[in-house]
Amino acid sequence: MKKQSVSFLSLLLTASSCFFSCNSILNKNTQSFQIDSIRVNQTEHLFQDTAKPACNLVINFAYLKEATDPQTQDSLNNRFLTTCFGEQAAGKTPQQAIENYTRQYISDYRKDLEPMYQKEEKESETSDMPIGAWYSYYRNIESHVQSLSDDLLVYRFRFDEYTGGAHGVYMTTYLNIDLRTLKQLTLDDLFTDNYQEPLTELLWNQLMEDNNVGSRQELEELGYGTSGELTPTENFHISKEGVTFCYNIYEIAPYVMGATEILLNWDLLKDIRNTQFELNL
Repeated sequence: MKKQSVSFLSLLLTASSCFFSCNSILNKNTQSFQIDSIRVNQTEHLFQDTAKPACNLVINFAYLKEATDPQTQDSLNNRFLTTCFGEQAAGKTPQQAIENYTRQYISDYRKDLEPMYQKEEKESETSDMPIGAWYSYYRNIESHVQSLSDDLLVYRFRFDEYTGGAHGVYMTTYLNIDLRTLKQLTLDDLFTDNYQEPLTELLWNQLMEDNNVGSRQELEELGYGTSGELTPTENFHISKEGVTFCYNIYEIAPYVMGATEILLNWDLLKDIRNTQFELNL
């Protein structure tokens, strides 16, 4: 691993693999967290032939390099790893998990595409059909600690991939970790019983305000609710301003409309907040 300070880090799309780490220190009362980052940029061609299509894997993964409490460090890193790389990363060090993931991604790319490419290459010799450009894949994985307060750590994970077709796909996932218990918070923790209906109403109303329309029908005419129902999602992040609900592509709107985020401030949520549960933000 090659380590450099944050100011000198850059992510270049090259044909070689490179690992970096960057450091920053975040303090939580008596707990000190040192946040490190592992970066990978690896390009591999089919048949190891630079004249042929390639896959490009870019990773920028944030993890706890050090913490006052080793148990906290291990627990949080395990949560970060499994969120970004799947259950096969559980129990691994960040370096081990990413090295394994990188090898597997490249292996799968070659195993899946080389036979098809070889067949199409032979067929193209006797026809005028060019070989499809879709053989060039990419996958970008990025994560960082979005915010840290006395009681809460918010972790953001972004996944972006192209595997052929008209366009790539992408998604963003948030983790809200209660640092007092190391529990991932859910809507049931934040709100009172039977919160679903009033919270759904608040989401629709805020979405109408965000889009300067006066009815759900107008939202639907814009495209909202056409690919999925607008209901409270567990993909949210907490801040001093309120709770932001995050809907990825296709969840409530077509791909062309992109992802949707709806911020409900704490004043709007006061009637359904769980008063037995408080966070020092």
